[in-house]
Amino acid sequence: MSGPAPEPSSAPERRPAGELESTVLAALWAADSPLTPGQVQGALGAPLARTTVTTILTRLYEKGTVTRTRAGRGFAYTPTEDAPGLTARRMHSELQKEEDRSTVLARFVSQLTDEDEQLLRELLDGDAR
Repeated sequence: MSGPAPEPSSAPERRPAGELESTVLAALWAADSPLTPGQVQGALGAPLARTTVTTILTRLYEKGTVTRTRAGRGFAYTPTEDAPGLTARRMHSELQKEEDRSTVLARFVSQLTDEDEQLLRELLDGDAR
């Protein structure tokens, strides 16, 4: 005979680090000036501890995704790139990891929609924005 069902946990479910980084970056992109961890915490409106926000910002700084300047006893953070720039850098970083870049690029292109393929052709030809 089994015992009673376990009580559901009232603790919030942990989110993946990448999701938290994206959330913090979104707050920084929306700001018109550098933000301190406390300001990021306030902008998120989510129940994240300031220490968690500080840890995420430190990791983003170590990755080169944000810069920081002294703000009182702590730091204020600014993203190094906009969202499209960051995505492009991540794509480039993934490509750098592969020895067979030709195959990776061929598979990437083969999975593009017709519209994205046309846009890529225009970009390569120098015809796009």
